[in-house]
Amino acid sequence: MMIMNMLILIIYMYLLGNMIFVSKHKHLLIILLSLEFIVLSIFFFFLILLSYIEYDMYMLMVFLVFTVCEGALGLSILVSMIRTHGNDYYQSFNLL
Repeated sequence: MMIMNMLILIIYMYLLGNMIFVSKHKHLLIILLSLEFIVLSIFFFFLILLSYIEYDMYMLMVFLVFTVCEGALGLSILVSMIRTHGNDYYQSFNLL
């Protein structure tokens, strides 16, 4: 019963992160934070799933490595965007 409650909480976290990702599209920082929140909910889901089936936690380590690489890439894009354009608004720069 407790695992079911935790899964419902994780699904709620995932949906909340997706709603923030879709609705707040002005600032790059908010989008990056919502993506990290989504990744955190997926990490919790993997943690519960792998501990429930008593599987090795090696895949969680691989997942965390890719998550850290994704976060570092997002922050480097954010820093370069702030240095070139002065802010993190999407409307302030042109992709063409």
